[in-house]
Amino acid sequence: MARLFVIVATVGRAALTAQTVAMLERQTRRPDGVIVVGVTPGDVAGIGEGLSHVEVALGERGLPRQRNRGLDLLTGRADIVTFFDDDFVPARDHLEQVERIFGAHPDVAGITGHLVADGINEAGYSIAEAEALNAAQAAGLDPAFRTRQALYGCNMSIRLAAAEGLRFDERLPLYGWLEDIDFSIQLARRGRLVSTGRVTGVHLGTKGGRTSGRKLGYSQVANVVYLARKGTMQPGLGRQLLTQNLVSNLVRSVKPEPHIDRRGRLWGNTLAIADLVRGTIDPRRVETL
Repeated sequence: MARLFVIVATVGRAALTAQTVAMLERQTRRPDGVIVVGVTPGDVAGIGEGLSHVEVALGERGLPRQRNRGLDLLTGRADIVTFFDDDFVPARDHLEQVERIFGAHPDVAGITGHLVADGINEAGYSIAEAEALNAAQAAGLDPAFRTRQALYGCNMSIRLAAAEGLRFDERLPLYGWLEDIDFSIQLARRGRLVSTGRVTGVHLGTKGGRTSGRKLGYSQVANVVYLARKGTMQPGLGRQLLTQNLVSNLVRSVKPEPHIDRRGRLWGNTLAIADLVRGTIDPRRVETL
């Protein structure tokens, strides 16, 4: 039986994370362990209380740094690692299906789920709404495999034997925009990446605790440029992301959605483009914006 662990990185959302982590107890295949990585003691307060297999740790702020901290803590202890965002509610058999797929397909290096719903660009969902959506719709998703070039970071599972030596790029700070693409493009060189409706859940899209609009807007440009130069961003996808985000932020800044700081994002886009023209663009600048 494979040793399957879950890593959750969190900042400023201890109450929510405590709930989503506790819900993993209801998985049909319970994880062998859960590692929750925060930045301050307040980030992990109350998480895993009464659950012997939940460990909490502290690391430097930033999604890539916190995920790397979790990976370092699992050295020699795990065969499969599943990364969940702190606001992800998996279907009850999510981890069972992950283990089955890795066991039946030794060429698969990474798995991401077809989501029942994703609230990241909407107002978001409550945990109760997510559970209802999973119960009503998860079983009806297409179970067929789809080969992917990259994984979606809110729920991605990796075979550690294929990921030996790989780490998330810590030059992508804070929210780590596109860190999942960078990591999984490298993983794809070592094995097949797939998605399937057999592995699913709901991404709540909780807004509290996320990076400011200005900082995210800067990352929307700077991180694409950085990864394109690094060679872990497909040119077509990079152009698509830049165009989509710039146009959306410009058009919707006239009448922004209440749950998205479009004007802040547009200002961040503008700052990044100015730095690109000057030749000084750097993803790490968001830490001082």
